[in-house]
Amino acid sequence: MAQFLDIFGFLSVVLRGLALAFEALTLGGVVFLFGISLQSADDINMLARRWLRCAAVLLGVTQIAILCLNSTILVNSTDLALADVVGASFWIAGSLTVGGAAVVAVLAGHRWLAVVSPAPFMAILIGSVMASHSVARLEHRLVLMAATLAHHLAGAAWIGALPYLLMALRHAHDRSTASAITARFSRLAIISVSLLITAGTSLTLTYVGSVTALFETTYGIMLCAKMVLTVLVLLLGALNLKTVRAVAGGATPSMFPLRRFAEAEVGIGFTILLAAASLTSTPPATDVVADRVSPPEIAQRMKPQWPRLRTPAVGELSPATPLTLPQSSGLPGSFVPGQQLHSNTFADIAWSEYNHHWAGIVVFAIGVLAAFSRSFRWARHWPFTFFGLATFLLVRADSENWPLGPRGFWESFQVAEVAQHRVFVLLIVAFAFFEWAVQTKRLPVNRAGLVFPLVCGVGGALLLTHSHSLGNVKEEFLAELSHIPLAILAVVAGWSRWLEIRLPDQRSRWFASIWPVCFVLIGSILIFYRES
Repeated sequence: MAQFLDIFGFLSVVLRGLALAFEALTLGGVVFLFGISLQSADDINMLARRWLRCAAVLLGVTQIAILCLNSTILVNSTDLALADVVGASFWIAGSLTVGGAAVVAVLAGHRWLAVVSPAPFMAILIGSVMASHSVARLEHRLVLMAATLAHHLAGAAWIGALPYLLMALRHAHDRSTASAITARFSRLAIISVSLLITAGTSLTLTYVGSVTALFETTYGIMLCAKMVLTVLVLLLGALNLKTVRAVAGGATPSMFPLRRFAEAEVGIGFTILLAAASLTSTPPATDVVADRVSPPEIAQRMKPQWPRLRTPAVGELSPATPLTLPQSSGLPGSFVPGQQLHSNTFADIAWSEYNHHWAGIVVFAIGVLAAFSRSFRWARHWPFTFFGLATFLLVRADSENWPLGPRGFWESFQVAEVAQHRVFVLLIVAFAFFEWAVQTKRLPVNRAGLVFPLVCGVGGALLLTHSHSLGNVKEEFLAELSHIPLAILAVVAGWSRWLEIRLPDQRSRWFASIWPVCFVLIGSILIFYRES
């Protein structure tokens, strides 16, 4: 149970993000079938209904997992019985979502879906709104709930329907069908974006309240990250709109560029949904007053300093934290394995900064070598640089564990964070081999080359998708100041590399120059990372 508590915060946000993604796909599928596809070919509608059923099933399963997770935590950490938990508001919200998803899944292939769909559609929306910040507000609750509902609806009609549009374009038998579908989707997307911005602005004014709160609270800067990603999606949408108008005017022979830009739209769009899930784990900026970080504190933390290139000795670090709770410690029952029972010393901070700085040097080198690989044949082997990063993480990431700390290799796996680090090391090694084979033409770039951008995109999304501690709000915020730019740059690097591979024309060269720069910037941020 202790290990379960250790990963509960992260797991709950990831599940919430998946629920939002499957919700968008489910609602977006209904919108596509009855608002965009209409009288399209039978094979397109049949395939859309299959996708809709799959999305609804995944939404229901994910929501059930959320209910089980939260119920398990409450029953095992409080005196509540399961019968008491079932009546809670999160159970009601989850039940509405599960019920709506079940109806859509059962009727997805039936003609009655057109008649019945408004009921499960609204049940899913209401269930999602009940899990948002709006229900917990004491003032303007109904207005905020309406704005949240509109925000979810607009996002689903735009981002959630995009995968169905890609499917329809791929299976459209003639140009007139593809043109009609894209024209209807473009009109719906313009309406959805307008509604999304209007509803989002009203929610921002309530939850943030001031410009200073936007840049002095964790909620505020997470919201800024969402805004940046939304602007990126809008830029891609503008390129698609240009393509749609060109096709309508007969100026271009195909929808090919639209499909490629839409793929990146989908990827960044679902990253936004994961970021939205992370926002639910932090209080709105208006509620954080006493622990806001002042501009001088931000400037002090972000002021560049020469990177730390010398490591403190292992013996200077704080003693290893216990894996089990001492009977006489008097500590609260929420103690988890490996949880620090002391404040970080100067040596602890120096150790962490040293790790970040040298990791940054490696990532910086990766970006530079990747840029040189276009001109120098020897630089194509840049993926091998990841081996240095993997080795460094294996040795340095966890100073309390093997090979540097007192805990043995297998014993250290009792700490969930250590297990996660070891998995990341294995993934980095596997990725290095894989991308090297792509760069040296041992594997086809048009297929195997897509692994690299997906890893970058998913990694950036996961960096945005995490729970937020309430123990030290200031330190949480200052950590976010470096995490959020890293996440955004990773997402941009991934999807620019994706477009480089997927676009065969001259535009691919422009995207090819973006992602190495992103790696250089990521490395630079890590090189100047500070914790004090």
